[in-house]
Amino acid sequence: MDALTYPEAGATRAHPLPAGYSHLHHRAAVGRGRAAFERAGSAVTEWRVHRAAGAGLDASAARAEAGVTVTVSAGIGRLRISAPCAIVWACYGAERTGFAYGTLRGHPERGEESFVVELSEDGTVWFTVTAFSRPAAWYTRLAGPLVPVAQRWYARRLTAALRRTVSAA
Repeated sequence: MDALTYPEAGATRAHPLPAGYSHLHHRAAVGRGRAAFERAGSAVTEWRVHRAAGAGLDASAARAEAGVTVTVSAGIGRLRISAPCAIVWACYGAERTGFAYGTLRGHPERGEESFVVELSEDGTVWFTVTAFSRPAAWYTRLAGPLVPVAQRWYARRLTAALRRTVSAA
């Protein structure tokens, strides 16, 4: 695996997020009950939620595990942007399932993003996207404040896709 392009690997799991980056924290309810939690957790860790949200995704394994590499892509033809990442941590627990990927060389940003599904005591299933990032490519530096807006939009799009996935069963 190539080296990550930032030194704070795993910070989305530990908190607080490191200084010097833009931060994203998006949390939303996506369902209720154990069955909804199980469906949501597998949709997130088996890449289905990213694909359902419209992203291209090529992974070196069928499921998120530390060390797996993924390339997420968006756009059309020559306007397609590829974002190579490596899974820095994954968890598969009774009330918490998810993973984080960190940026590799060639990614337009530097940083880490986590995607976690949690089952609360009251039965609510929560989906949380947490990220810290800063520009790594000329075009993300040029886009400036639009990049965090796009990241929040994508987090909401993932949430909508996960709600559809959970409710479809």
